[in-house]
Amino acid sequence: MRLRIGFPKGSLQESTLRLFRKAGFNVRVGERSYIPVIDDPELEGALIRAQEMARYVEQGIFDMGVTGLDWVLEQNAKVVELARLRYGKVGLKGVRWVLAVPNDSPVKSIEDLRGKKVATELVNVTKRYFKGKGIEVRVEFSWGATEVKPPLLADAIVEVTETGASLKAHNLRIMETVLESETVVVANKASLRDPWKRRKMENVVILLQGALLAEEKVGLKMNVSRRRLKRVIGVLPSLHTPTISNLADEGWVAVEVIVDETVVRDIIPALKRAGAQGIVEYPLNKVIL
Repeated sequence: MRLRIGFPKGSLQESTLRLFRKAGFNVRVGERSYIPVIDDPELEGALIRAQEMARYVEQGIFDMGVTGLDWVLEQNAKVVELARLRYGKVGLKGVRWVLAVPNDSPVKSIEDLRGKKVATELVNVTKRYFKGKGIEVRVEFSWGATEVKPPLLADAIVEVTETGASLKAHNLRIMETVLESETVVVANKASLRDPWKRRKMENVVILLQGALLAEEKVGLKMNVSRRRLKRVIGVLPSLHTPTISNLADEGWVAVEVIVDETVVRDIIPALKRAGAQGIVEYPLNKVIL
């Protein structure tokens, strides 16, 4: 028996394949191929545009798939969300779909768009957004290059952004956030009723979550004299209480912890001053909570 996985083709492709590799699945894709080679004989899959993924999972073509929450909502797909994985094309964060207009546009509030044209790839979500606000607009599907549509081809756009840099570069200003999205793992309902497939999907998700959490953490280990131990522990914001092991010298212990990578540059000098010696920082592959 095999589990069929849909991998996202496009902006999420490389970051997703890298995460799978870190989770322990060696996934290789040829330059012109849409069928990845996976070193797990129980897995098979294909590269599919994230925009279409949820529909194919709903239909059972894939047992599970990786896509964006935005495209699940856009298709109103009847799938089961197994996990949310906060990563995108750039870094460990999600994306926003924002309403934007030209900097010199007379539109100052969302009400000013009543009766106007809005271009976007996320048509259904955008329609529901304006309907919820009680504002009637014309929502037009954009085939790409949405940032260049205003003001000639549209009065406003709803476009995805991670940093906002592209919108600024096209002389656009953000008015409101329409939707916050992140990467999700979704499953086919019938596949989840199969005990073997369900367990296999759970295993994959556990490893993916562990690999993603490890992206933000590092391990630290050090030697500490017992008389300085309390002082050193006071410096450590560990995931749990530190692991403390006895050394051959009874006056010393080994201390090991997992910490956020963002604070390491501040913690290491503080540890040194508190009395820690032989401090070693090392990367992590997975952190399973």
